[in-house]
Amino acid sequence: MDGKALRWGICSAGKISFDFVVALQSLPASEHQVEAVAAQRLESAQSFAKDHNIPRAYGSYEELSKDADIDIVYIGVINSLHYEAAKMMLEAGKHVLCEKPLCLNVGETKSLLDIAKSKKLFLMEAIWSRAFPVYKKVKETIDSGIIGEVRHVRASFTAYLGDKMAERCSKKEIAGGAILDIGIYPIQFAQLVFGEKPISQMSSGYLIETGVDGETHITLGYSGNRRAILNASYFINGPSEGIVCGTKGYIRVLPPLWCPEKMVLHVDGKEEQEFYYKLPPSKRNDQKYANASGMQYEATEVRNCLMKGLTESPLITAQMTLELAEIMQTARQQMGYTLPQDEKWNNSK
Repeated sequence: MDGKALRWGICSAGKISFDFVVALQSLPASEHQVEAVAAQRLESAQSFAKDHNIPRAYGSYEELSKDADIDIVYIGVINSLHYEAAKMMLEAGKHVLCEKPLCLNVGETKSLLDIAKSKKLFLMEAIWSRAFPVYKKVKETIDSGIIGEVRHVRASFTAYLGDKMAERCSKKEIAGGAILDIGIYPIQFAQLVFGEKPISQMSSGYLIETGVDGETHITLGYSGNRRAILNASYFINGPSEGIVCGTKGYIRVLPPLWCPEKMVLHVDGKEEQEFYYKLPPSKRNDQKYANASGMQYEATEVRNCLMKGLTESPLITAQMTLELAEIMQTARQQMGYTLPQDEKWNNSK
């Protein structure tokens, strides 16, 4: 691509898309332009477009895929629609940034990655955490060797929701549950730290009455007797932080783990250091989720990759996304949480 503004299409008019569009429109207009939005109801798309001053609104995702004036599509639909929506956009020749989890299982994930590769299109799972300055500092600190050999990771994402659980969290029909919704964040944190595929996995927890997991605990084993202990829950209030333990010290990523501003470095025999990275300013103050202006980091990463002609981001590569899918699928299997999409892909082998 040349140096012109990246032209975005937005697939869905929900809360996460709201925050992403605000993030895009807080960046220079010479770099990012939101050209169109699509929803399953035209009225929803029109209302969203009016609120964000977006030129075009569509009442179907197919119409968005056919818009010739769009370079890349951000997909913020519910989990169960990620695969079909992303597949549609890729087959229409659009680059894609798709919310996490990219897909529901390994079969869907491999299929999307193969389509993107065959068409030489950019595809990225929107794990926005990886683009945050704190995450880059964590990796830089580990690589420096200052905390010695990393042996252990602890990470969690918990929030007591009780009977206030949203449908996207509780309904099996739309692939809810802690693993797919919030569990991916502690999992990706461990994967960032160790940088390799785990060699063992033990998952436990419980399913709620709707058949999705309400709480999940995962232990991942890595080469050299290294471990990660991870948990995700809708039924406890924990610190939602990440800790990286080495032989000479440790790193603590302060809450919220998935969009942090602070990191603490403790090295034996030295004074503890705190690193703070202020979030970028936002043009609006009505964003729906915590630290949502940090989505600007992710959008900037996407543009930088496309300017370089890359088809995947080094922050979250296709291989990394596949490994995350494998871990989450194994966790669901060990918990007894199955989806219709699992049977479909198992039968297609």
